[in-house]
Amino acid sequence: MSRRSGILEFAVLGLLRESPMHGYELRKRLNTSLGVFRAFSYGTLYPCLKSLVANGWLVEEQGSAPDDAKAASLAGRRAKIVYRLTAEGKEHFEELLAHTGPDAWEDEHFAARFAFFGQTSRDVRMRVLEGRRSRLEERLEKMRASLARSRERERLDGYTLELQRHGMESVEREVRWLNELIESERAGRDKRTGPDQ
Repeated sequence: MSRRSGILEFAVLGLLRESPMHGYELRKRLNTSLGVFRAFSYGTLYPCLKSLVANGWLVEEQGSAPDDAKAASLAGRRAKIVYRLTAEGKEHFEELLAHTGPDAWEDEHFAARFAFFGQTSRDVRMRVLEGRRSRLEERLEKMRASLARSRERERLDGYTLELQRHGMESVEREVRWLNELIESERAGRDKRTGPDQ
């Protein structure tokens, strides 16, 4: 299974844990939850859904039938298929949520994991946040060393240097954000309830 399909499987199971949905609604929610940079096409979504059904983690059910079946068939419309999480699917999603290995804090997976933090236990959230921060701190050190070597060995043009600085600033900003989230978790504040609750 590719990383992208693993992210999609995780996100689909997470959204269907909230409520059953048809494909169009599911795709819309995926794109809203994971952002425009992780847009999923129907050509990606439907094979994933079929695979999840084949694994027994989802079931397909006929959605509400059109009021006038004859009119619907003449118009070429058919009842929508609704996907619902099975008990096995819920159990599988719980296992995926509890996983805190290195892929949970990699760029490809972190956003999807973070989107479902409201369904994740605090100890798992902490491990994922701390792992992500550690990974970014390693990346930041490599970026700083690379920039220092570049300045010593080669003359980089101003735009290349600015691009490298921008990359470092982005990573530094995310590390600060992660530090705030980790501190909030340690203090026992829950992001689902908001600051006043």
